[in-house]
Amino acid sequence: MKLNYDPATDSLYIHLAERPSVESDEVTTGVVLDYDADGALVGIDIQNASARAEIDRLVAEHLPLTTLDAA
Repeated sequence: MKLNYDPATDSLYIHLAERPSVESDEVTTGVVLDYDADGALVGIDIQNASARAEIDRLVAEHLPLTTLDAA
């Protein structure tokens, strides 16, 4: 899983899988879910992220991580 924030557009993209999306569904204004060819959720796009989420804080609990990368 990978989180990308673009301050220029105030958008947060949560990559859930490294598969390409082929379909998208805007579930509410500014929140788009991306799906792969099998219908599995692969990403979440959040516009106006700073107003919708606490993007200044990240907590990971009880995840079976094998690697943790910070860029």
